[in-house]
Amino acid sequence: MADGMGRAVRRTWVVSLVMVLALMANITYVMGFNAQNLRDDRHNARQYEDRNTTDRGPITAGGVQLAWSTETSGGKYQRHYRESTVFSPVTGYFSLFSQTGLESAANHVLDGTDPRLATTSLVDRILGRHVPGGSVEATVDPAAQRAAYSALRASGARRAAAVALDARTGAILVMASTPSYNANDVSTLNAENAEAAFKELNADRLKPLLNKAAGELFPPGSTFKTVVASAGLSAGDTAATRVRAGRGYRPPGAGQAINNDDGDIGGQCDESSIPLIDAYAQSCNTTFAYMGAEDPGNDAVAGEAQRFGFYKPIQIEKGLSSATSSFPRTDQPSLSALGSIGQGSTVATPLQMAAVASAAINGGEVKKPYLIDKLRGGDGALVQSAHPSTLARPLTESQAGELRDLMEEVVRTGTAKSLQGTSVLGGKTGTADVEGASYNDRWFIGFGPRSGPRYAVAVLTEAAGYGIESGPIAAKIIDALGD
Repeated sequence: MADGMGRAVRRTWVVSLVMVLALMANITYVMGFNAQNLRDDRHNARQYEDRNTTDRGPITAGGVQLAWSTETSGGKYQRHYRESTVFSPVTGYFSLFSQTGLESAANHVLDGTDPRLATTSLVDRILGRHVPGGSVEATVDPAAQRAAYSALRASGARRAAAVALDARTGAILVMASTPSYNANDVSTLNAENAEAAFKELNADRLKPLLNKAAGELFPPGSTFKTVVASAGLSAGDTAATRVRAGRGYRPPGAGQAINNDDGDIGGQCDESSIPLIDAYAQSCNTTFAYMGAEDPGNDAVAGEAQRFGFYKPIQIEKGLSSATSSFPRTDQPSLSALGSIGQGSTVATPLQMAAVASAAINGGEVKKPYLIDKLRGGDGALVQSAHPSTLARPLTESQAGELRDLMEEVVRTGTAKSLQGTSVLGGKTGTADVEGASYNDRWFIGFGPRSGPRYAVAVLTEAAGYGIESGPIAAKIIDALGD
């Protein structure tokens, strides 16, 4: 009996010990490894308590302070934004209820809770001094950002966006969007005023809070022919390869033919076959519809799109990603043909299409786009510097050279020849019809300057007309970026 009781006591003791150890391990995990995730969970209301009692650090770009905090009565800090309608796609906002953009991606650096800042402010913390948050240095070029926003506004477009990338590094130099909003309106310390501002912005059918350069999808029109042409190059074509053209093309099993634009009648696109470089420069719908439907076909185009970064969000920074660009994977030639001329269910962000253009001037490599150049502690100590990395490598260096030739021909003799003499060296126009609407999605992607192309640009404007009308905006952005 005694032995039985002893064994029972020992078992109970062992089980209790295991439970205590498991509890301690769980507490250690929660407090040591998962505490920040729990604090940031959107269901945790405590993260919104006293969020304006912290002296958040500034967001700067090119030496210009874009966002900063000032102390008010009661120990609270008011967030301020410079030229916010211009820079809000970059900074985002920090309100009583939420945060977006760099305010969100670098939240714990800005509010001083990032573990990497502990050593930079250790002495101040020990002595009980005021400890401000860290700072963010963004990659955007303020002058080019202003030029882009001004040009987009002047276009009279319903919605518009522009992106410029440093093709060699992936640094986002321009990320403009319109209609825009003033982050000062939603970042007020007055909760009622903030709620009213959010209500008005959210009721706007054009969604000004949504960053159209990276967060919204549009049919890319003929700019997607760049991806289709790349699929052909990857399959062994060259700029000189003769490809199918003609006035109309009916995909297998389709009830309706895909035709070239009326303006192409009597031109090269009417011929039965022409060199790929001419089909691309003249933007022959029949050529690229055939390529997407039959040769090299849907699998090849979808694979090339994936190699450019389609089908998954582009992570700009941790916690800040783009919308997902897509091309239809299908066994129906008619859907693939329509998607291959940038219509149907093909959609893309301006950020993604700028990345596509960048491959032509960076040896076939697409650098990962990023917005944060440097993070610093409150004392100015460097915490993190950007390290450019590869997003994708869809083309070999030789193939990229062929693609560059194609894009330069567009400006030399093709649909963008009106840009001759500007800073745009090469590019591709695109016009996507919007069913039932009086406007089109007018695209231009390209690169410059002519003296040595380094910048890849994508511009979208929604208005009546054609893609070439977005070309001069790209030229203004490249001019602002300089050599």
